[in-house]
Amino acid sequence: MQQIRRAAERGHADHGWLKTYHSFSFADYYDPAHMGFASLRVINDDTVAPGTGFGTHGHRDMEILTYILDGELEHKDSMGTGSVIRPGDVQRMSAGSGVQHSEFNPSPNASTHLLQIWIQPDVTGIRPSYEQKHFDKASRTNRLCLVASVDGGQGAVTIHQDAGVYAAILDGGPVLEHVLRMGRQAYVHVARGELTVNGERLSGGDALKISGSPVVTLADAAAAEILLFDLA
Repeated sequence: MQQIRRAAERGHADHGWLKTYHSFSFADYYDPAHMGFASLRVINDDTVAPGTGFGTHGHRDMEILTYILDGELEHKDSMGTGSVIRPGDVQRMSAGSGVQHSEFNPSPNASTHLLQIWIQPDVTGIRPSYEQKHFDKASRTNRLCLVASVDGGQGAVTIHQDAGVYAAILDGGPVLEHVLRMGRQAYVHVARGELTVNGERLSGGDALKISGSPVVTLADAAAAEILLFDLA
């Protein structure tokens, strides 16, 4: 089974300081047909205006990943963490029993474009934790780079769920194939550019749900940046 989720079909909100698109039901956007996919619960495509951001707020029992496309995001949390996230960085925050955090665009003139991803954990009530790693452009160019996984293999950040998250920057180059183990599913989100995924032409903001197929094939890319989720 393959199902396309077009960019224009997503939920959308314009708060002035924040322009956001929701691939799945989130906040005031509710669509019972799009509540998540396997353990993947949220993909928010956010553009944050200069000098603005998300004030201090709380989360619990969720694996939260932040992937920066353009600009910078300054992070502070109740665990005492303070950091700046830039393109190529992947931030993982396990909210566990509860954490407070804020995210702020420190630039006076440039917007920040990011993807925020929530993955439902396979354990609850754990001690909150934070991790941030950098994956340079070369490691993601014309290859699938593992950026998050249950065991932190290949230098990925560690998440509390049997899922693998891969990032790739593709422009021409070879056809890439990702093999799915039996019973697993994939979700391919196109952050920007365009490419063909399992025969379907996708553009920025589009996604493809894949189940019952052993291989995910990425081809004919033009200035594309994608995330591929390998899900139990």
